[in-house]
Amino acid sequence: MRNIIFDCERMKYSSTGLYHYCLNLGQHLRQKLETSNEEKLTFFSPPQVQPLLGCGPGHITQHSLQKFFMPSLKGYDIWHCTYQNSHYVPKRNKKIRVVLTIHDLNFLYESKPESKRKKHLQHLQENIDRSDAIVCISGFCRKDVMLHCKVGSKPVHVILNGTNNLQAPDLASDSYKPKNPFLFSLGVISPKKNFHVLLPLLKLNRHLELLIAGRTNDQDYLNFIYASARKLRVDENLRMLGSISEGEKSWYYRNCYAFALPSIAEGFGLPVAEAMSVGKPVFLSARTALPEIGSNVAFYFQDFSATHMQRVFTQGMQTYQEKKMEQAIVKHSENFSWDKAVEQYLNVYRSLY
Repeated sequence: MRNIIFDCERMKYSSTGLYHYCLNLGQHLRQKLETSNEEKLTFFSPPQVQPLLGCGPGHITQHSLQKFFMPSLKGYDIWHCTYQNSHYVPKRNKKIRVVLTIHDLNFLYESKPESKRKKHLQHLQENIDRSDAIVCISGFCRKDVMLHCKVGSKPVHVILNGTNNLQAPDLASDSYKPKNPFLFSLGVISPKKNFHVLLPLLKLNRHLELLIAGRTNDQDYLNFIYASARKLRVDENLRMLGSISEGEKSWYYRNCYAFALPSIAEGFGLPVAEAMSVGKPVFLSARTALPEIGSNVAFYFQDFSATHMQRVFTQGMQTYQEKKMEQAIVKHSENFSWDKAVEQYLNVYRSLY
């Protein structure tokens, strides 16, 4: 019996891409292995998320002191480190093989001091050095890793994320329900998401609302969005939703006029795959991994000037409607499958036994 530990430590931060990555991949791995006589799955997980991952597999309960004193891993074959800058990596036990998933090198594209970039890169390199196999969640991410990191002879795989299965749409009594057609965007509220560049679209399309959902990671940036909206006099058309439920998210995806993500740094972009799964027109920045995920069924902002973005938006909506692109978009989203990802991850694990 081979024993695999799947690291869900980052699920302690809800409403993030890493939370949903661990939840979905973890659940699909559990389902795949629950009847296996050859491999056993154990989760390294915060106590509050353990019921979500299922009671069948075992759990090693995560706590902060394990940054310094990892639990005994005797008898385990694989540690899947699901976050590239994790502090929870088995460094003393050299017998356990480590699979490291790298989601992005976004710190290279953000406005960070050079000292912080260097620190992030050094920590990532330390985790790469300890790993036996590396997985990148997009071809763009792999290209970044090969350019900026030293991987030696370690295999570097590309395994695309899946599309999260949307729950039934459900707005609660206190949920915001827009009265007009609306653009929807989703992500942690931080400068790299670049949400503020969408505001001029409201000035040029007075019939539209803009709904942005996500946990606030940078209060100064949230204040900047509000100030920019007031300056453009579109604040009545903007709604910052904060963290939302899965039912609310599903409703906003299914009922939006279009989905937009003008992010300047993405290793994949799970919300893009989610929006495409219901056939919505998707407007993205032409930066980092987004063109790879949206392919030829999305529309791209090459720059963030109001004139250019309005032209892309107008022409994109016209093309979407005239070519009846909904089914083509849904079909493209089927390339992103958690079942397919599980099979590929299992192949990586098994290559190290």
